[in-house]
Amino acid sequence: MVAGLTACTAAQSSTPALTPSGAAGSHEAPGPNGALAVGGEVPTSSASPTLTPSPTPTPTATKRIRRTFIPDYQLPPIIGGLAPVITKIETKHPVVFLTIDDGNIKTPESIKLLAEYDYPSSLFLTRDTIADNPAFFNAFKAQGSLIENHTVTHNINMVRQWGYQQQLNDIVGMQEYALQHYGRRPTLFRPPGGAYSSVMRQAVADAGMKAIVTWEAKANAGKMDYQVGNSLRPGDIVLMHFRAEFAADLAAFRAAQLAAGLEVVLLEDFLGVA
Repeated sequence: MVAGLTACTAAQSSTPALTPSGAAGSHEAPGPNGALAVGGEVPTSSASPTLTPSPTPTPTATKRIRRTFIPDYQLPPIIGGLAPVITKIETKHPVVFLTIDDGNIKTPESIKLLAEYDYPSSLFLTRDTIADNPAFFNAFKAQGSLIENHTVTHNINMVRQWGYQQQLNDIVGMQEYALQHYGRRPTLFRPPGGAYSSVMRQAVADAGMKAIVTWEAKANAGKMDYQVGNSLRPGDIVLMHFRAEFAADLAAFRAAQLAAGLEVVLLEDFLGVA
């Protein structure tokens, strides 16, 4: 069975509801979590020595006092060689999980905003979209976010077009790339477009990861879209993207997060797979 949730390639205005099995297709595209200048050469006259500008410092998160939550959810184990699929965390704690995909658009503003709000996030990155500047994402890592696996190529049809070995190669390629550049092998996987199958679940498990992570809510085109209800709920996994509208999407998420009285916590910490 192939499960589809959303395509990462373009912003969408709405999200169809999931089937009861959680495997239907859809299109992606103050709690305690509460301008960078790009350096260039300084013009000089012929009578003055050349000045070398100081590098722009990477903003650091203003750490807030966070409540301590003892997880009341246990990550399902790998059974029969298949990684579990997580769409939402069933918890009574007032927590929400922010996940950000792809890595296409890289702006100092996105670093600044996540630091300002002190939002630890799971970054599901694609090698081919970050290869031009992988070091950019070290700033998020320094703030407490973690790099996870969103494949090498972001082929949204990989479930239908590729067999086990080709899927495994694409997934393992990102595992090794993340280890090389960020010093950690990802433990969570997000399928391109959201579609998955039993073959992909096997490949994810064989690549050494603990789970496939999807979502029920997303910040998209400057607003929130929900597959269930019309507001954030405890345990929601929220999808965002590194897109041109990053600031508007994050503002929509923040408004929903504060309205719901939820705290942004790191998904990997709550699952015990950091």
